[in-house]
Amino acid sequence: MFATLALTLAFSFALRLTVFAATPGVALSQLSSDPYTNTTSQHQTEVEPDSYSNGATIVAATQVGRFNDGGASNIGWATSTDNGATWQKGFLPGTTVFATPAGQFDRVSDPSVSYDAAHKLWMISSLAISSGSGTAVGAGVIVNTSSNGGLTWNPPVVVANANGGFFDKDWLVCDDTSTSAYYGHCYVEWDINSSGNLVQMSTSSDGGATWSTGQATQDNVSGLGGQPLVQPNGTVIVPFLSSNSSIAAFTSTNGGASWNGSVTIASQTDHQVAGIRTEPLPSAEIDGAGKAYVAWQDCRFENGCSANDIVISTSTDGATWSAPQRVPIDAVGSNIDHFIPGIAVDKATSGSSAHVALAFYFYPDANCTTATCQLEVGYVSSTDGGATWSTETTLTSSAMNLAWLVTTTSGNMVGDYISTSFANGKAFPVFVVASAPGSGGQLNEALFTTKDGLAIAGGTLTAAGEHGNVVHPASPMLRTAF
Repeated sequence: MFATLALTLAFSFALRLTVFAATPGVALSQLSSDPYTNTTSQHQTEVEPDSYSNGATIVAATQVGRFNDGGASNIGWATSTDNGATWQKGFLPGTTVFATPAGQFDRVSDPSVSYDAAHKLWMISSLAISSGSGTAVGAGVIVNTSSNGGLTWNPPVVVANANGGFFDKDWLVCDDTSTSAYYGHCYVEWDINSSGNLVQMSTSSDGGATWSTGQATQDNVSGLGGQPLVQPNGTVIVPFLSSNSSIAAFTSTNGGASWNGSVTIASQTDHQVAGIRTEPLPSAEIDGAGKAYVAWQDCRFENGCSANDIVISTSTDGATWSAPQRVPIDAVGSNIDHFIPGIAVDKATSGSSAHVALAFYFYPDANCTTATCQLEVGYVSSTDGGATWSTETTLTSSAMNLAWLVTTTSGNMVGDYISTSFANGKAFPVFVVASAPGSGGQLNEALFTTKDGLAIAGGTLTAAGEHGNVVHPASPMLRTAF
């Protein structure tokens, strides 16, 4: 029975890429689209993508068919096995009642992708959602696996059940360094929203078949949006948005047997982005030598917190972190609002020659309103570990109106996060693009990447450190819905 299900190709087929022109010289490829028709969610919508690469393979995952009050009809995947030249797509089996075969949960959210080199398995973790009581709650964390390069997927294994509580925002990573003492360990992070966003970690050492009971850190830290990383020596570093209005991190040096107390990376202060659902969640990646990079949206460099920049902090051990550096996408005072970063570091590079790619959304005018904001996607890169940066490339050919985006209880949505991955030395950002609704108001919001990948360009724009007397406005409480 299980073997039959494992081979199920639910909605899976080779994808004929739809190519759209963006900035001259940049073409975008649509990776997936929403096939579902249930009347309870908004359709022709895909939001919140993550991606991961290993060798020539890139796997992306995204919510499909977004509900207004949380979650989606299913998680869609798109896989390339030839460095992004061609893609296949499908939808995970066994997740929700809308999946094929159907699963036990009402909705699903927050996909995260990783690869387990020791067991030769691709993995996608998700937040399983129940809405049987009339209110959507995060009922558990689940993981689907693929043993054939991300082209078909097994039904999910349950990592943890909320048992009447409320989970949120999972993230997944595996230790893929063969010399690590914990090679083949995979780690999932989430938080218990119903317990004040208490952060939890679970570990698997058997290819995701079984998972340890969730553990808190030694200081019982609370927060949201952790993105675990694994250094070549097996140390796990987990940056996250702390409940105390800071970007923080914690570590494990014993393969997930225990988790150390958290340290502050930096205070967190951000400009409230008009009309769109977003929080200053960190985007985290690691270079080939184990240096961690964490990016988030922050207004500390802008007079009066008038707009967000993207800032970056780095660490070689997860315990001590550099002061936040402003990525020089635009001049200070430009009034351009930058948010929802997706950072990547080419693991074939490291140190002062690390290749870093950064995608993000932006408004050309930070003072816009829900009715007037024009949403675009930008990209910059660095060939020297973030010391200097290229000029910005806009990846969208025209700006998006917020009315073109799916609605949520927290504003219009492209995702709480986006992602960038490297393949064959090129960067492949995955992000959501919307076009004007069709007849009858049908939305057109789908998952895209750059058709040929993006070369990593050096530049002369220098990152800037914190300066002057920075004003730190009070940050809002972490959200209470996914």
